[in-house]
Amino acid sequence: MKFTFSAREIKELAISAVVLAFVFAWYMHGGVPLPSTVAVSLVGVSLAFICHELSHKIVAQKYGCYAEYRMWESGLILSFFLVIALGIIFAAPGAVYIMPGYYSISRRENGVISAAGASANLGLAVIFYIIGFRLGVIINAWLALFNMLPFPPLDGSKVIAWSKPIWLTICIVAFFMMSIV
Repeated sequence: MKFTFSAREIKELAISAVVLAFVFAWYMHGGVPLPSTVAVSLVGVSLAFICHELSHKIVAQKYGCYAEYRMWESGLILSFFLVIALGIIFAAPGAVYIMPGYYSISRRENGVISAAGASANLGLAVIFYIIGFRLGVIINAWLALFNMLPFPPLDGSKVIAWSKPIWLTICIVAFFMMSIV
């Protein structure tokens, strides 16, 4: 199967990744971040975000769906201003929009697509733990746990509708990863 990416999607992924990295760098530094903090955040946050979104996209395309990331400009602007004004992280940069192919997707397929992002984050958290990149562990475990909140439109609402045991497993592993660093 061939996975496709549009020029617009790549541009919007890049913009979202940079904004999120800056937001996390500002938060970690408690104000205007140092270039080194931005660099660390670019690695940890951008990789976590891009792998999360691309995991949704690839699994959706595997199921025969059209899937493409779109940034949410208002969410990015809100993220930027909330961290500067209030020191709060709000990470809602956009989402992978999925349109079924010739048939509708099942509850199971929707759950698997939704679980793919958090699963990618947990895999990255383990890798970062092994190499000793504490920030990478925290960011990825936090993203996995946050996305498993069981409220629409978050992934957790679709995963729990499909399989409560898988939803619970992802939550437990994410919480465990956050607690070991």
